[in-house]
Parts: sequence; C-alpha cells; structure tokens
Amino acid sequence: MRSAVHALTPLAALLGLAFSVAAQAQATDTPTELERVTVTQGRGQIRSVQGLTQADFEAAAAAGLSPLATVSRLPGVNFQSADPLGNYEWSTRFTVRAFSQNQLGFTLDGVPLGDMSYGNLNGLHISRAISSENVARADLSQGTGALDTPSSSNLGGTLQFFSTDPAKAFGLRASQTLGSDKNRRTFVRLDSGTSDLGAVYVSFTHQDADKWKGQGEQRQEQFNLKYVKNFGENRLSAFVNTSHRREVDYQDMSMEMIGRLGYDWDNYYPDFNAALQSAKGVWTHGETSADDAYYAGSGLRKDTLAGVTLDAKLADKLSLKTTVYHHKNDGRGLWFTPYTASPDGTPIALRTTEYGIKRDGLNATLDYEIGMHQLRVSYWHEKNDFDQARRFYAVSANAIPDVYSFPSNPFQTAWQYTFHTKTDQFSLSDTIALTQQLTLGAGFKSLQAKIDADRQVGSGPVGSITAKKSFLPQVGLNYQLTRSDELFTSVSKNMRAYQGAATGTTPFATTQVGFDAIKGSLRPETSTNFEAGWRTSAKLYEAAITAYFVDFKDRLLGVTQGSGIQGNPTVLSNVGGVRTKGLEAALSLRLMPGVSWYNSLSLSNSTYRDNVTNTDDKGKTTTIAIAGKHVVDAPDTMLKSILSYDDGQWFGNLGADYMAKRYYSYLNDASVNGRTLLNVSGGLRTKSLGFLSEGSVQLGVTNLANKKYISTVGSNGFGNSGDSQTLLAGAPRQFFVTLTGKL
Repeated sequence: MRSAVHALTPLAALLGLAFSVAAQAQATDTPTELERVTVTQGRGQIRSVQGLTQADFEAAAAAGLSPLATVSRLPGVNFQSADPLGNYEWSTRFTVRAFSQNQLGFTLDGVPLGDMSYGNLNGLHISRAISSENVARADLSQGTGALDTPSSSNLGGTLQFFSTDPAKAFGLRASQTLGSDKNRRTFVRLDSGTSDLGAVYVSFTHQDADKWKGQGEQRQEQFNLKYVKNFGENRLSAFVNTSHRREVDYQDMSMEMIGRLGYDWDNYYPDFNAALQSAKGVWTHGETSADDAYYAGSGLRKDTLAGVTLDAKLADKLSLKTTVYHHKNDGRGLWFTPYTASPDGTPIALRTTEYGIKRDGLNATLDYEIGMHQLRVSYWHEKNDFDQARRFYAVSANAIPDVYSFPSNPFQTAWQYTFHTKTDQFSLSDTIALTQQLTLGAGFKSLQAKIDADRQVGSGPVGSITAKKSFLPQVGLNYQLTRSDELFTSVSKNMRAYQGAATGTTPFATTQVGFDAIKGSLRPETSTNFEAGWRTSAKLYEAAITAYFVDFKDRLLGVTQGSGIQGNPTVLSNVGGVRTKGLEAALSLRLMPGVSWYNSLSLSNSTYRDNVTNTDDKGKTTTIAIAGKHVVDAPDTMLKSILSYDDGQWFGNLGADYMAKRYYSYLNDASVNGRTLLNVSGGLRTKSLGFLSEGSVQLGVTNLANKKYISTVGSNGFGNSGDSQTLLAGAPRQFFVTLTGKL
C-alpha cells in the first residue's frame, strides 16, 4: 500500500487548502460565491452519489468525446478505450469499485440501456443511444443504485444519463470538428421553441475518423428527436434516437507481440494478399503465427431507441411517473478468420456474430408523501427477444472484402438462437424524517428474470433458467451535522440476472451436457455493499469522502480457451467470493473568480476469496489457486485532477489522470504498468458575431505527453495464467478544433 499512502498526500494537502480558503472566506465581509462546482456530491442522499452537468460535458477536450470518458473523472471509476474519443465499443471498459461494466446498471431518461457491453444482448452503448452534445447531466451512484432503477445487472453502482430539453426559444446550432487522423464531426440541432403544442428539437450528427494506426475508419450517423409538453403540474416527454455505427477494429495484442512487433502493429486491412499469405503460413513482417494479424474485424450496429414519459400529479402529495419504451437493434461483428476456408478454397472466411434485439418495457414509479414519510412504489417489466447467430461467408482471393456492409448469403451457420427474456422488478421504499437532522431510508426490491433459449441451428444448449431474489433490501441514514456538513451510510444487497446469449459469461455459452450439469445448481451473482461517508460544502469548496466494503458471492467468470477468433466455448466457473474494500475522495475548489480545481482519489483492494476447480471433458480436475489473488482490471490507486478556467468568454482546462498497475490473468502473473495521461483544451466564446447570436472556437489535445500505454485489458477475456492476446494500445497524442455557431 506504499503507493496508496503516497497518493493520499496530495489529497490531504488539497483538503487542508480547502479548509484554509474557506476560513478566510468566512472571515471576509464580502465572501466570494462558488460560482460553479465541477462535480455535485449528492447532498441529502443516503448513498454515495455524484453528478456531472452539461457544462462538464461541453468542456471535454474534443467534441464527440464519449460521456463515459467525462464521467471517468469521478472517484472509483476506471474507463478505458483504444481510440481518443472513447467510442470504439470493442475496446471500451467502464468499471466501478472493481465491478465490471456488465455488473453495473445504465439508463437514459429512465430507459434501461442494459449493461452496455460489446455485443449487447439487452441494450446499447450510450455513444449510440444519444449524441454527446445532447447530454444534460449524468448521476453516478458508485455503490448501489436507487431501488427503482430499472436494471437487472447492477451488482454495484448505476449510471443514469439525462438528455437536454428543447430550448424555450427558436434556434439553430451547428458545430464542425476537425482533428488528427482525419477526424471530422458535424453536429446540427434545430429547436422549435415553446408553443401551445409544446417544444421539440431534432439533431443530426455525422462523424468519420481514421484509425490512429493501421487502416480503416470509425463511422457514425445519429438522429435525435425530443418533445416536451407541460400542462398544469404534469409533464409529457418523448424521444426517438437512431444510430448507424460502423467501426473497423484494432488488433488485439499481447505484451510479447508488442515487444516483437511494436505498439503500432495492426491488422492487414486493406492488404488482402498479406492476409492470404499469413493464412498459408508465409510471414514477412515479423509475424510468427496467423493470430498476429488478421485481414480485418469490424462492428456494425443499427439502433432505434424510443421512449415516452408521463409525469403526472394525481393529487396533493401523490404523483405517478410512467415510462414506456422500445428498442430495436440489428448488429454484426465481423472477423476474417484463417481457421475456416471459403468454399472456393480461399484460406480465409468471414466469420460473423449476428445480433438482433427487440425489447419493449414499462417502468412506473408512484410517490406519496404522508406525514414524515415519503413512500415510493415502483414496477419495471421488460420483454426482450434476442436473436444471435454465428455464420460464415465466402470471400474470394480476387476481390477485396468489404468491412462496412452487412454480409449476405452465408455458406454455413454454426449456430442460431432466440433468447426470450422476461424481467420483472418490484420495489417499495420509505424515506422517513426521524428528526430535522436525521433521515432514514429503507426498502427492498424483488427481481426475477427468466430466460428461455430456443435453438434453431447447431448443437448448443436449449432450455430455461431463472434468476430470482424476492427480497433484496437497502437501508441507509443521512445525518445533517451542520448546514454545510453531513454524514451518510447505507447497506444494500443486489443480484445480477443471467445473460440470455450464446457468447460471453452466460450459462448458454457451453454444451448441452454442460448446461444440464449446471442449471440446477448454478446461483446468480449477488453482492452486499456497505458504505459510509462525509460530505461538506462551503462558498469556496465542496468535498466528499467515502469508505466502502463489498462482499461479492457466487461470482461467475468465463475462462477463455484459445484465441478469441476461434470462438471456443467459454468455461463458466463459479469462483466463490470476492472482497473489496476501499476509500474514495473528491474535492472541488474555487481558487478565484473563474478558476476551479477538481480532484478525485480512489484507493481499493479487491481479491478473490476461493480457488477455482475445473473439470475437463475427460474428468480430469485442475485447481486454479486464485484465492488471495487480485481481481483483474482493478487498479488499486487512481488519481484525477482537473484545473479549469472560465470567465464566460475565455475557457480552458488541464487534466491529469493516474492509474496504477492492472492484472490481466487470474493468477496475477501478467500485468500492465500504471500510467499518467494529460489532456488539455481551451477556447473562446463570443456574443453577437455577425449574423450569429453566439459563436465559439475550442482547441483540444488528448494524451498531451504522447504517452505509450496499454488502454484496454481483457478485450478477449482473461486467462488463468500468463500473457495472452487480450490487450489494446492507447491512442497517441491527438489534436482537435471545434467551431460552433448559434442562430
């Protein structure tokens, strides 16, 4: 813990500075107000909650930066991506307090986004759900979300996004971004203004960017539409968002490959002849196997997400908020494999994983205030039909294969499924004002998710499995010490439902014999989260410190066998318990008018509690001694610091992001070093610029020091021991400029 102790030093100094500055302010006859705190600290909550506003997203180093990258400044958050904007989904990883992305919950305007993982079976990534320019705020609960959050995956925290409302006045906004590697992003938004019919906006986003190494583009087009109508004390809102995303993959690396081939090594695309030679075992660029480089891989996604919300006041102190939603997705994951030949003898075939999501749901929350009680009852129901298939398509040595279009006419379907998932969640909670200073929150939720697997092609498992917990309690206290200080504590229990898919950490990613063997004894993952903390705020600072402990039971892990492109069945293992304990702190300072300084520190220790015993198809038993080993992709120390200036005209910020070593094998004999990244941005706003009511120019630089580092670990899963081809290099220094005008 030497590094942890050293990391505490700057935080202690900052806290000391905060109290010093606050004391001086209180002694002044005309104190300076804290004009803008970078991060809100969830004042009054019984749990750790922190939020970002629209201003935080607008201050990003580049237009189009993933909202997850902006949220990553918050304590406890580890976000990684191989591209500079954080939108390349194969590489994006978002973890909180050692919980991986598929163990968290995500929503947009109350609509569940599933776990936002690549090849998502029950949702979509936030970068596809909405354009980043239309994000109004984000609220992160690091430990556990509110009981009424519609999510069946949140063992740990929840991240809730909210979109901006239409502007009250008619207006047109247009932005153009240009950057390194031919990055070009166009955003146009038209607001109708408020009328008797309500208000609406529609926006269009088009973005293209070359990969920073190798060849290929990341392309996306998005339409966002939102309508709002207020009548009396009621509110009706609706949105329809579409996305068409096509991204060419970077090659997954191992540390051995990086040492031999370099950080800039990538797939052969568009040199199909080199890929053909590699498939024949002819290598001329330093390769030693066909897995060093493939022709190409790509991810293709088409999404439509829509939701309608009625927030109605039924009577005095009684209100009902109801959201209905629909999501349709059509996706393909393309991988040109040398392990299967095309029918004409070409030693490469196009292997796909094909996705189709059609889900509909309802989420309703009834609030009633009576005396010192604030009662809340919620119900969430979702029906999800998820189609998934593994197919192979022919390629020819005489034609360069396309990586941007949906393929047709497969010569083989290895397997094809439809997974029918029905999810029901009920919650009841009461917030009780015991005294003027002390508030008690208590309640429970009941969650059931049933999966029926219907196999059309192949020999994989069929059948049903249900994850169910009728009583998942949550209790918390908030005590107001003074007008500026409060204490909070909470404890909660959560369950993660099984995944209805044929790939990933799922009971169906195995054989029928394997499924039959585990379905009666398999238990869903559960966690008990305890946290306690202190929040304080004054005219010149806002701060929070939280200590937490997590007891994670029945953790399910999929052990990858062979290289990812081979598509071998995952060995699903119950690794027993995991314990995590940690400390998080955040501090926002107002140094002088227009100048703010935000800092966050995360210290944690997360270890496996039990060894894993594997039995192969021949009955041989092997024990993997992971008890006491550190959880993969869970850095012990993270420190973020952002110094910002904004006087209404000139603006800018400088950010530093430190992360400690991360393991990518369960036995902890493979790891990547820690790194520190610097980002900077700045610009100028002006009013009444010619025919424009407002104009701005913003310059940004990511990875300012041009650091070579590993961003994503576990892109192809995690192995028990040793180096593996499951790493992605981070992007080098990138430059961006954005011009914005408003009418």
